[in-house]
Amino acid sequence: MIDPSTIERILDAANISDVVSEFVTLKKRGVNQLGLCPFHNEKTPSFTVSPAKGIFKCFGCGKGGNSVNFIMELEQLSYPDALRWLARKFHIEIEEKEESQEEKALKDERESMMIVSAFAQRYFSRFMQKENEGRTIGLSYLRERGIRDDIITKFELGYCPDGKDLFTQAAQREGYKMDFLEKTGLTIKREDWVRDRFGGRVIFPIHNVAGRVIAFGGRTLTNDKKVAKYLNSPESEIYHKGRTLYGIYQAKRDITKLDKCYLVEGYTDVLSFHQAGIENVVASSGTSLTIDQIRLIRRFTPNITIVYDGDDAGIKASLRGIDMVLEEGINVKVLPLPRGEDPDSFARSMSAGELTEYIKSKETDFIKFKTQLLMETVEDDPVSKARLINEIVHSISVIPDAITRTIYIKECSRLMDVQEAVLYSEIRKIQNKQTEDHTRKELQEIQIQASKPIVPATEKKIVNPFETEEREIMRILLKYFHNEAFEFEDEETHQVNKFTVGYYVLHELHSDGLISINKRVRDILMIMEENLENKEFDPIKFFTQHPDSEISQYASNLLAEKYVESKRWSKGGAFIESESDLLSLLVPKLVQEYKLRNVKMMLKKLEHEINESSKSNDAEKLMESINQYQNLKKVMKELSDLLGFRTIS
Repeated sequence: MIDPSTIERILDAANISDVVSEFVTLKKRGVNQLGLCPFHNEKTPSFTVSPAKGIFKCFGCGKGGNSVNFIMELEQLSYPDALRWLARKFHIEIEEKEESQEEKALKDERESMMIVSAFAQRYFSRFMQKENEGRTIGLSYLRERGIRDDIITKFELGYCPDGKDLFTQAAQREGYKMDFLEKTGLTIKREDWVRDRFGGRVIFPIHNVAGRVIAFGGRTLTNDKKVAKYLNSPESEIYHKGRTLYGIYQAKRDITKLDKCYLVEGYTDVLSFHQAGIENVVASSGTSLTIDQIRLIRRFTPNITIVYDGDDAGIKASLRGIDMVLEEGINVKVLPLPRGEDPDSFARSMSAGELTEYIKSKETDFIKFKTQLLMETVEDDPVSKARLINEIVHSISVIPDAITRTIYIKECSRLMDVQEAVLYSEIRKIQNKQTEDHTRKELQEIQIQASKPIVPATEKKIVNPFETEEREIMRILLKYFHNEAFEFEDEETHQVNKFTVGYYVLHELHSDGLISINKRVRDILMIMEENLENKEFDPIKFFTQHPDSEISQYASNLLAEKYVESKRWSKGGAFIESESDLLSLLVPKLVQEYKLRNVKMMLKKLEHEINESSKSNDAEKLMESINQYQNLKKVMKELSDLLGFRTIS
């Protein structure tokens, strides 16, 4: 079997656009991409890829899903074989073995570590806002740095009390085990002592793409040079620094919307950019940029602007990252900052409008940046100039797109006063060597295996009369499961209680005993019910990446479907606001329509029973059916009145 951490890494790396574009020519259409479906013959493109959601959907034949589903369907592979295919493509090593009892326990261990991390974030945030030490030290420091309260709340910043093990004691009092406090790195334990890792530090929680806290960064407020200025959580089962970007959860929506990502170095750089109104920004958190981090960005946009400090170290970091970004087929620009400035200080030194204007006027493509930078050290030395040209040519050679390479070659020829033919010749040499190396590696990795497609036994297709209503309810649950859209006042205490969309829908279905005939729907609803109180549960990620391909495809199809307003409640142009703004109106109507359809089906069944009872002269059964029928007609009228329908008795 493939271990869960490797599966997660494969899913993170398997950019849907990269996978599909190997088989389909895609053209950009807004935030999505469009092409001809590989699963059926069509002349007009109806095959849509959503890079932000990580899914595909054909509106012609109905097929849809994530990267794994695409390869399973196209190559006729099982789920594990599709994962292996993707692992080979993205150069991820897989060590397979049978799942042991220890590995099964590891799944639970990861979840326990997530829960401990979530508690720690809440504790640190509350301590900074409520306790005297937190306010006078932690909160004061952030406000001195000019960080607004809304940014503090948005990034869930906090403060760990300055003491030996105050946090650890608090966590244990709440029932959290020392084992998981150690494994997350929150607590350091030795034979004869225990202490908090982040004691006396301002805390920067690190979130994964789904918004769950997986690690922390802590900044000391002392001037002791022997104490590290920043301290991060150690690597663990849930946190791998080289695969994580600080701020990705808060930035992913704007990155997709604006089709661009700014890459900075540190936590406060991200905060200052957000405060200046630029929210499509992430940080590599002081680590050298990695392939996994680049691929994480590429899931949301192919356009990156690198913004590092205006000192020698920052410039070198920019240069190191350029080739790696180019190799992934990403359009890379560089924003040079004035000497002595970093993104944090620079963003705070001007207004949002001034910063935006500076970025527009100063960001430059990598070849100009690299040329201008390196030409300063070349002067009239021919050997140094040749070395510079080779360095730039090497960067151009890693660009996968031929047209983009051609444009950069022309630009390099103009800037460096070198003939294009010479540059092409050098690039061919580099590419030939790369091809030889790649071929050698491929020959070592290739293993010929007979792979038989899995063909399920044919089953009689069951028609679901409630499919339209159920699909719309399930789509809403996937997107808005945790949204608090409902308020109810307790008649006795007059206390106003808030309820989520998930709680409302599941409660309504249970109270009327409504059970779907679709097994996928039943399975998904059962999982949702188990996670009603789990704020860390992300339905979209959980179900679109579910190992059961039927569930992941079902969820992906729902998310890919275009929302169509029901004519029953959009009359008179009522739908002016966005869907999320109207959940308190929309969700009850969807549930009511579902109930109404069920009532109508029950009435039809009773009509049949009444006719049969009349023929058989079964007076008792007849009266029972008539009473049920009359009661259901009243229910139908109530539901119809709620929905604004005209009923005919």
